[in-house]
Amino acid sequence: MTVYFIGAGPGDPELLTLKAQRIIGECPVCLYAGSLVPPEVVACAPEGARVMDTAPMTLEDTHAEIVAAHKRGEDVARVHSGDPSLYGAIAEQIRRLAADGIDYQIVPGVPAYAAAAAALGQELTIPEIAQSIVLTRVSMQSTAMPEGETLENFARTGATLAIHLGVRNMREIERVLTPHYGADCPVVVAYRVGWPDEMMIRGTLSDIRMKVRKEKITRTALILVGPALGRVRDFKDSALYDPAKPHVLRPVVGVDLVEENNT
Repeated sequence: MTVYFIGAGPGDPELLTLKAQRIIGECPVCLYAGSLVPPEVVACAPEGARVMDTAPMTLEDTHAEIVAAHKRGEDVARVHSGDPSLYGAIAEQIRRLAADGIDYQIVPGVPAYAAAAAALGQELTIPEIAQSIVLTRVSMQSTAMPEGETLENFARTGATLAIHLGVRNMREIERVLTPHYGADCPVVVAYRVGWPDEMMIRGTLSDIRMKVRKEKITRTALILVGPALGRVRDFKDSALYDPAKPHVLRPVVGVDLVEENNT
């Protein structure tokens, strides 16, 4: 018996990996986070499967279901939104599985920031503009952030920020980030990426809070901040395809090679 932690992606059932779809379709038990994963994602569960929305359940409730399935010798599809390695709350589940000697595997999924970039139709790493993405969140009522992992510290890098669980704290985000990025820094609030009511709200640090307030968005949103989010046109081409900078798959006699992934 195995528990499969499956990344369902941001909401679009077509963004399930083939492996995820196959496993959901084979498991007699499917536990999915219904507040973030639409029912359509788990519609491929086999006929007669025990399919449960875990949104109203506690950690102990879900673990009890897994233990019961283990005793029956039944595999479990534990379906989470996005990719389970990021804010998936699987670490505490794995700890309990290990204590009970229950095997598990992790099946990755499309993370929200990648789906948001696709919906925006742009790259998040632009040569000489931004080459790093910081995935973080704000505390509010959730678990406290470790010392040093503050928005202010990350802002000092100038990297593109992907901020989870912060849409109800827009005023503080604006206050902390403006001195580092400037009031005119581009911001995107990606609401329910991959769902039918998906919304992309573009603005700047100076006006995004009012735009979000106007749309009455209070949850299920990712905040992207950084200069790469603007409609940047004046930037240097990547070295990857530069004929003057050959690499191992495009060598030029007499010219030193650069790394293939050099951008």
